[in-house]
Amino acid sequence: MKELTCTTENKHQYKIMIGNGLKEHLYEMDEVFGSYRSIVIISDKNVAKLYLSNVRKQLRSLGAEVYTIVIPAGEESKNLAQVEEIYYKLMDIGITRSDAIVALGGGVVGDLAGFCAATYMRGIDFVQIPTSLLAQVDSSVGGKVGVDLGFGKNLVGAFHQPKAVIIDPEFLDTLDDHYLTDGMGEVIKYGCISSAKLFVRLMGFEYQEDLLEDMEEIIAKCVQIKRNVVESDEKEKGLRRVLNFGHTIGHVIESYFEFKEYSHGEAVAIGMYQITKMSVREGITAPETLGNLQLILETYGLPYEMPEMDMNRVKEILYSDKKFENDVLNMCIITKIGKAEIVKIHKDQAIQLFQ
Repeated sequence: MKELTCTTENKHQYKIMIGNGLKEHLYEMDEVFGSYRSIVIISDKNVAKLYLSNVRKQLRSLGAEVYTIVIPAGEESKNLAQVEEIYYKLMDIGITRSDAIVALGGGVVGDLAGFCAATYMRGIDFVQIPTSLLAQVDSSVGGKVGVDLGFGKNLVGAFHQPKAVIIDPEFLDTLDDHYLTDGMGEVIKYGCISSAKLFVRLMGFEYQEDLLEDMEEIIAKCVQIKRNVVESDEKEKGLRRVLNFGHTIGHVIESYFEFKEYSHGEAVAIGMYQITKMSVREGITAPETLGNLQLILETYGLPYEMPEMDMNRVKEILYSDKKFENDVLNMCIITKIGKAEIVKIHKDQAIQLFQ
């Protein structure tokens, strides 16, 4: 098992535990769960049928009353109506500020459960147990929680750090190949922005079995990169913006197609390629960097070509992006594999990325 500690600006400190088989040892984690009278596990229908019973049983063995809330799977559940429904259930159960929420699921569950924890009674503890690759390498760490609006992704949210993050790569054994590919979009991102060594390592896997065998190390490397960034810039005022590589374009694509045509990782892959194509054109990035990026995206079955979209609708979605400051968008580019920087792009120039 690997254990990292994340310490944020306000000195909040939490452990990130990464290890095969951790999901079978929750009953030993009194340090994480032992102080709560009541715990509410929030999960989705797909994850619940596989893991909820076992997790609930283990947490009960630590002395807490354990309740469950199961939501429909998919991005469609990440909305304010679902949040309100969860609030009422928490009230009915009698959850107080001394109790906790456990997010058992992928990125949607983590974002939604974390937002409920951040806002219910002005904030209660929550623990992340991510079950998808995307959540394990990215969204479970760093405290960004939130929900979508009709205008776009994550427009309502908060920074609310978890009490702990428990990552078991064996959850991926039951993950559909499509979701594994989805998560690889974020893994590749970390290689692009911070670790040429990780990027090269990812290029070296010939078979999926070899990749999965090495997954604990890969997850740990991604989490370490994110932990380091979050410790330096918790509220995304500077350095943390590098984690958004590919995301501005990606979020527009996801929203445009109503989260049905492209998964998050697929949309981010397109975003990474398209912004790098622009930075090559501007002379900031070497052409071979774009070639290497295309090659790795093809290797993992990720798209990179921009889909056809109506520009008026694209403008509506893009201009609602929370990363705009006075009509200027802070965007991450890579100058080479493993090295990222932030550039400022005016909104009129930003729309050209989609043409």
